[in-house]
Amino acid sequence: MMKILFFSTKPYDRKYFNNQNKNHDFHLEFLDEPLNRHTAVLAKGFDAVCIFVNDSANAGVLEILASQGVKLIALRSAGYNHVDLTKAKELGIKVARVLAYSPFSVAEHTVALILTINRKTHRAYNRVREGNFSLNGLMGFDLNGKTVGLIGLGKIGMCTAKILLGFGCKVLGYDLEKSEEAENLGVEYSSLDNLYSRADIVSLHCPLTPQTHHIINKSSIAKMKKGVMLINTSRGALVDTQAVIDGLKSEQIKYLGIDVYEEEADLFFEDLSDKVIQDDVFMRLLSFNNVLIT
Repeated sequence: MMKILFFSTKPYDRKYFNNQNKNHDFHLEFLDEPLNRHTAVLAKGFDAVCIFVNDSANAGVLEILASQGVKLIALRSAGYNHVDLTKAKELGIKVARVLAYSPFSVAEHTVALILTINRKTHRAYNRVREGNFSLNGLMGFDLNGKTVGLIGLGKIGMCTAKILLGFGCKVLGYDLEKSEEAENLGVEYSSLDNLYSRADIVSLHCPLTPQTHHIINKSSIAKMKKGVMLINTSRGALVDTQAVIDGLKSEQIKYLGIDVYEEEADLFFEDLSDKVIQDDVFMRLLSFNNVLIT
């Protein structure tokens, strides 16, 4: 019987994995704690560990896991930038990942961020509940006719492109490989500099690699149209957060919508409503009324 230790679990993880395990009869154990160099020793006697996006499987952690007898790391994520794949191969540890999230759900959430921050429905909702029906400060713009630049045209990027084309947007796309499907849809392939200079909305849909780390930075923001909308539903570290804050303060960036954050490990997926959040950069982002974080 395979023994699997789950790190960084929530009640819904236990519910669904235990339900699925009825058909397999694996030995499952669940920990709330993340995987790191301090907790890796807890995997002693387990054949496999299952980890999430904010767990660390760097070289040091992998060495500890290998010494405990772990032969497999199963990721509950499509991204694998938190795993040292070279070291895992050297140690004989196999790594499995989720092939893809539902591209439709991420694409639809991307467009939901665009629509919400543009039409300010979240602010209007709160006003109405207070009996305030004023329209001041709630005006948005038509998406029809606007130019949207998508950085990354994988499955999620393509789903996003289809939705935005349906709104009547002009869609520019940047990707390392050209797609016949994208060209047939009417997506215009573009260099990054051309995309930055023309796009009213820039949306990120690329993986986090050494090449894409901080792809949105002081230099790239300076190349964008004044008053651009920036959306990130991909990976937090694609964006240099301080550079974005500077862009918001100078009004080079007029709107920001994100559901990822560069230093999210101690924040996201946790209920911190009764605690003081210690991340000053994150709290600075929350202070802008033109920033939407989900």
